[in-house]
Amino acid sequence: MGSMFHRGAGTGASYLGPGDTYTWLVTGEESDGKYFAMYAIIPPNGGPPPHIHTREDETFYVLEGNPSFFVEDHWVDAAPGDFVNIPIGMLHCFNNFTDTPTTMILTFTPAGIEKMFEECLERVYDLTAPIPDNLDEVGARYAEAGPRYGMEFFPDYDTGRS
Repeated sequence: MGSMFHRGAGTGASYLGPGDTYTWLVTGEESDGKYFAMYAIIPPNGGPPPHIHTREDETFYVLEGNPSFFVEDHWVDAAPGDFVNIPIGMLHCFNNFTDTPTTMILTFTPAGIEKMFEECLERVYDLTAPIPDNLDEVGARYAEAGPRYGMEFFPDYDTGRS
């Protein structure tokens, strides 16, 4: 049996994703591999390209803003307090089509995907610093690392909305 875990506000490692900012809430190492959770700040027009996870379910709990989720073949518009579950193997992405930031809690079950984020993203220590314009560089790192972590990206997939 594991032990109780507590992470104080603002003490988790943060990464830039690109544009998006992710702060670790609990890692697989801290949850005995059961899950990984992070706090995400998604700026206007932020969010990843369509992709599939082959190793973990992904959930989203919307704290602020109105993100939109593409799931298989349609869009779902969400609001604060909404919960979205994406099972293993389902094509999906999310985007913030609004002009204000969106914040969410993302959870991956089981853990492990955080190692890909740590490998591909930029660690950030000052959350007030400007976001680097490194979309192509990070996208290339994701494309290279994704298969090793059971992720496949479909950047050219037409979701019917941009």
